[in-house]
Amino acid sequence: MTDGDPVVGEDEVAAFGVLHGRLADAVEAAVRGKRDVVELVLVSLFAGGHVLLEDVPGTGKTTLARAVASALGGVSRRVQFTPDLLPSDVTGTSVYDPRTGEVRFRPGPVFANVVLADEINRAAAKTQSALLEVMEERTVTVDGVAHAVPAPFLVVATQNPIDLDGTYRLPEAQLDRFMLRTAIGYPSLEHELDVLRPGSGAGRVAAVPTVCDPQLVFEYGRRLATVHVAEPILEYVAALGTASREDGRLRLGASTRGLRSLVRCAQVWAAAQGRHFAVPGDVQALVEPVLAHRLVPTREAQLSGTTTAEVLADVVARVAVPKPAAR
Repeated sequence: MTDGDPVVGEDEVAAFGVLHGRLADAVEAAVRGKRDVVELVLVSLFAGGHVLLEDVPGTGKTTLARAVASALGGVSRRVQFTPDLLPSDVTGTSVYDPRTGEVRFRPGPVFANVVLADEINRAAAKTQSALLEVMEERTVTVDGVAHAVPAPFLVVATQNPIDLDGTYRLPEAQLDRFMLRTAIGYPSLEHELDVLRPGSGAGRVAAVPTVCDPQLVFEYGRRLATVHVAEPILEYVAALGTASREDGRLRLGASTRGLRSLVRCAQVWAAAQGRHFAVPGDVQALVEPVLAHRLVPTREAQLSGTTTAEVLADVVARVAVPKPAAR
């Protein structure tokens, strides 16, 4: 987006709402009863961010990522993170071609529209850090040459918060690269019965229809960056960030990157709701998934069992909400 780009119009917002609904319906054909989680992943896709899915095994994390790739119609790759995985196994490396006598770049699995980083916390810190550049810059630099990844580019990383054997903690710098974090959770009884029925299409990624193409997603993402965000909304987001930094239960409050992500996600969320402007409710709906994983509680807060989500809920409750402008 440039300063000369016109603000997105109501017709474009309406068309995006239709596309967003079709994508969500397609993904939900494989991941039943998790519409809220599917919509959050799509928000990150159109906002140009990445998603961290943190949940116990068997809840559908991998299925969700693969279903999004199938509905998108782009190239998808899966990387199973293990302790012996090397950075070059993720980003690619230079290889010698004996036929030509030249050294050429062999792209790694990150050169795709959707990259599933499965159990990302099982890789060593050096391999995890190999993702930092590509997640932020959309390029991989090898031997001083930058190679661009396809657009749109979405990393869906999964990690199991229960099993700590053979895992490495994700550093704050990498957590901050994920636009949002969410959990799928167990399905309701109704949807779990649907999954258990023989012949059910639940969990079958092959049955997910392709409803658009990557170029269309990229164009919508660029246009949705012009959804109107009024100055009072920006001041509200900044106030939430300041309040988190001043909260005594946190060692590390919301980063500026996190607040920018919150604004960007609010733009996409507003368009998905059929509006070409953001309101405070859009910000409030996304505060926890966008900011909670970026915060670091104090040791005292950890010992008392206080979560960053609870701290954020208190922050939202005490920061004044901007009122609609008088007409």
